[in-house]
Amino acid sequence: MNVTVATRSRRQAAVRVDQAVRRFGDRVVLDHLDLAVDEDELVVLLGPSGCGKSTLLRLLAGLDRPDGGRVEVPARRAIVFQGDRLLPWQRVLRNVTLGLRGPDAERRGREALAEVGLSGRERAWPKELSGGEAQRVSLARALVAEPELVLLDEPFAALDAITRLRMHGLVRGLRGRHHAAMLLVTHDVDEAIALADRIVVMSDGRIGTSRLVRLSDTDREASAAREELRSALLDDLGLAGRR
Repeated sequence: MNVTVATRSRRQAAVRVDQAVRRFGDRVVLDHLDLAVDEDELVVLLGPSGCGKSTLLRLLAGLDRPDGGRVEVPARRAIVFQGDRLLPWQRVLRNVTLGLRGPDAERRGREALAEVGLSGRERAWPKELSGGEAQRVSLARALVAEPELVLLDEPFAALDAITRLRMHGLVRGLRGRHHAAMLLVTHDVDEAIALADRIVVMSDGRIGTSRLVRLSDTDREASAAREELRSALLDDLGLAGRR
């Protein structure tokens, strides 16, 4: 069986997964899955709980290995989880600069915090942050090393509705300044429409439909085209009766 995890060359797609298999005992979680993500593309991976989304993300992050197939990813990549995973014994700036080397690490950390709207919070402790602020720190930590791929595993699921909308706006702004591929996992159709260049629907360990999102920022908020896309995605998910 061919099992490969490799970094990609610059002439390839940012992510390429070919026939990936992942099993846990007798359970097949990823079933010969294929996926590609282009450079500068934000792909949202949509699907119900248990369909294999987070398992795929762990393979791409290098936290797990496939039982079969090939996974190609950039050498520089970062992941943002649903929980902020900040070190409670380190201040905010130190949480952002962990892993950075060189005399400019602090400057880069401060710039990353400014980019997510947290200038002045460098010396705060994680326990002093709101949920939205903690996730902003997580984003700063992910972006400070200028990764070629950013993986987001339901990073806004625990936030309230207003904070989630603010985070959506932040992510849209960040991806305009950081030329990285992004793959965001969610089970929220509205979040997928708000953020994606392309929405990929996953079911039973495989990729089903893949839909390009050709909507302006205004149309993503409210339009007939948005509602048409939302209806199609619900059909893809087998939720046609839930409008």
